[in-house]
Amino acid sequence: MARLMTGRRIMTAEEIRRAITRISHEIVEKQAGTDGLVLVGIQRRGVPLARRLAESIESHEGVRPEVGALDITFYRDDRARLGPHPVVKGTDLPFPVGDATVVLVDDVLYTGRTIRAAMDALREFGRPSAIRLAVLVDRGHRELPIRADHVGKNVPTSRDEVVRVRVAEIDGEDAVDIEPLVEGALS
Repeated sequence: MARLMTGRRIMTAEEIRRAITRISHEIVEKQAGTDGLVLVGIQRRGVPLARRLAESIESHEGVRPEVGALDITFYRDDRARLGPHPVVKGTDLPFPVGDATVVLVDDVLYTGRTIRAAMDALREFGRPSAIRLAVLVDRGHRELPIRADHVGKNVPTSRDEVVRVRVAEIDGEDAVDIEPLVEGALS
């Protein structure tokens, strides 16, 4: 089924680049440096965003925080909707999270359920001294008491809209669009 692009662009590649730079400065400021700081991207688009944040921190601090990837597939509260053979993207945490300040990185914050699942998954690897959240887009509509510490852009949306984040590493371009929710359409 083909879909027509009827959305509107809310962030260009340049706006995404500037948001990553600003968030990287905020993370270092809140941490008072880079000691004990690790970045963990939530699969899928949170991983390249976490890597970009690490690169940005390295460019202004001279130290690159370690970056990991977290797959939350088996921690989701809607696993049944994923079907009998969910696609597992893999967790890679090549560093201890115990006693670290972990900044979870994701592309869009919506209901908060993904972040709750990520915190549950992270707990399997140790007890961080703190967990913070950095997101590119916060679209509202929380169902759980979760908020981001660092936000690229706050965007009020309706529940019949979808925020589509595209990153060059996965999608071949950097952009964020809001599109109408189309039932039965392939994403």
